[in-house]
Amino acid sequence: MADHDLTGFTRSTFTHGGTTRRILRRGTGPAVIVMAEIPGITPKVLEFAAQVADTGCTAVLPVLLGTPGRDGHPGAHGWPSAARYTAASLWQVCVSREFTLLATGRTSRVVGWLRALAAAEHERCGGPGVGAVGMCLTGGFALAMATDERLLVPVLSQPSLPLACTRGRAGAVDIAPADLAAVRRRCERDGLQVTGLRFRGDRLSPGARFAHLRRELGDAFVAVEIEDAAANPDAVLRPHSVLTEHLVDEPGEPTREALDTVLDLFRTRLLTQGLPGAGGVVGPGTPP
Repeated sequence: MADHDLTGFTRSTFTHGGTTRRILRRGTGPAVIVMAEIPGITPKVLEFAAQVADTGCTAVLPVLLGTPGRDGHPGAHGWPSAARYTAASLWQVCVSREFTLLATGRTSRVVGWLRALAAAEHERCGGPGVGAVGMCLTGGFALAMATDERLLVPVLSQPSLPLACTRGRAGAVDIAPADLAAVRRRCERDGLQVTGLRFRGDRLSPGARFAHLRRELGDAFVAVEIEDAAANPDAVLRPHSVLTEHLVDEPGEPTREALDTVLDLFRTRLLTQGLPGAGGVVGPGTPP
């Protein structure tokens, strides 16, 4: 692929707690916050956002790292440039105090800003509530955002924090115990469903992490685990990015089925019914 010029996306900013970040937006209808993976909002992430918008939702992409639209694939800029760009994006995360890379039992500080963004987008876009998709280093953010009752569809695609460099960290998710307990209560009371996606052989998002979420959330955690052989063979890295780089967007492909599962959740929970136990949250322009 080549760099995306952001055609079809509007640009704005959002400020909360003294922090201002750029926002890309596409579509109309209830909001879905799309949080990109390393190295940032690539053309593949923008393709996913366009598919979200095609469901009848508004895809909202906060710029948390990298250059929006830049293709991180070596085929676009060559291996040295691609490696430098990815390393720079990773370094940006490493030096940021808003991302919790190694500590267990902690919610990353940036989640407070993301919760505020979701609340503002719900006010702006209406509907029963908001969806959120986190990918890789942002995967667990969607779970932590679900303490807010406006968040009706949390999707964790290959959640990779804390970095799985020890057995304890491999079986943990970057969320504070109090936040996880709040999400568990919503699952039990309201019928909230948390969806996780990963490739079975992915060491960045290990199986122990999903086992931990099953223990904590029970049947409310729905795991979609895909065999590595189903990943896009043209991708550079080992199978990891279910909805973007390793997606095979063809009918019958396991990654396409995973994508369809996510998009169907947005249709059913944000465009029609809300949560089964609570009916969702009434927003602007939504009949009570």
